[in-house]
Amino acid sequence: MRQVAKELGVEILALEIMPDHLHLFVSAYPQLSIPHIVKSFKGRSSHDLRKEFPELNRMPSMWTHSYFVSTAGNISADSIQKYIEAQSTR
Repeated sequence: MRQVAKELGVEILALEIMPDHLHLFVSAYPQLSIPHIVKSFKGRSSHDLRKEFPELNRMPSMWTHSYFVSTAGNISADSIQKYIEAQSTR
């Protein structure tokens, strides 16, 4: 994830990996399209996981095409980071 972020020029502010999904809080330039950012993260992670765990090659797809995106808007970045970090204790 960090390598992809570096290649895209995206800063990962918070990351929490859950058993069936992940929370990723990033800071990116508005010129980068959100679908491109998401596709880059999903594509590289799928490739790397399948390389490390060959049994995953039997799965037709590692990720669904769906994702949720929201802007920070009226919520502070600190609040979002705390929310994401708290997910690991659930």
